[in-house]
Amino acid sequence: MTRTIKVLLAEDQSMVREALAALLGLEDDIEVVAQVARGDEVLAAAREHDLDVALLDIEMPGATGIEAAAQLHREFPALKLVVLTTFGRPGYLRSAMESGADAFLVKDAPAAELAQAVRKVLAGERVIDPTLAAAALAEGANPLTDREREVLRAAADGSTNAELAASLHLSQGTVRNYLSTAIQKLGARNRAEAVRIAREKGWL
Repeated sequence: MTRTIKVLLAEDQSMVREALAALLGLEDDIEVVAQVARGDEVLAAAREHDLDVALLDIEMPGATGIEAAAQLHREFPALKLVVLTTFGRPGYLRSAMESGADAFLVKDAPAAELAQAVRKVLAGERVIDPTLAAAALAEGANPLTDREREVLRAAADGSTNAELAASLHLSQGTVRNYLSTAIQKLGARNRAEAVRIAREKGWL
């Protein structure tokens, strides 16, 4: 008798989540045993169920799929992690792999490909969308430090340096220095353009 692969599905868009669950449910050896719509609900769901594989969308409220993957990897190192994305940003791939992901796929891949990826990661293989893999190699590593990313992410809503300094518990001069360095590294003209470039590359 074929062993059933127990899957957690984390996706904030209910139509997409239900469609993925239905498609995976058609497979004889795969069962979606838990579904969540927020990244900060993933760990609790994993603690409640005996899982083999977690399918994680990148962009979710509460926490990103990459952050959720890192939490799961720390607490359940044997759990296989498949990260799904709508946006083929090379920086996302690198971040996902660093967070412990075993597979990285775009959502518009055929359902059969996703089911096969679930089986492959359980067998110890790594599955990466080839187009994204090539783009990530061409792009290179994220040039921003963790602190620069934090400040740039906080600046995305148009906050002033004084507001950023207060929220991040830094001096205004330090905030200015981090922003200036990030802008320079990204070849941007200003902070808004730096945020846009970093987001497009999946570096924030």
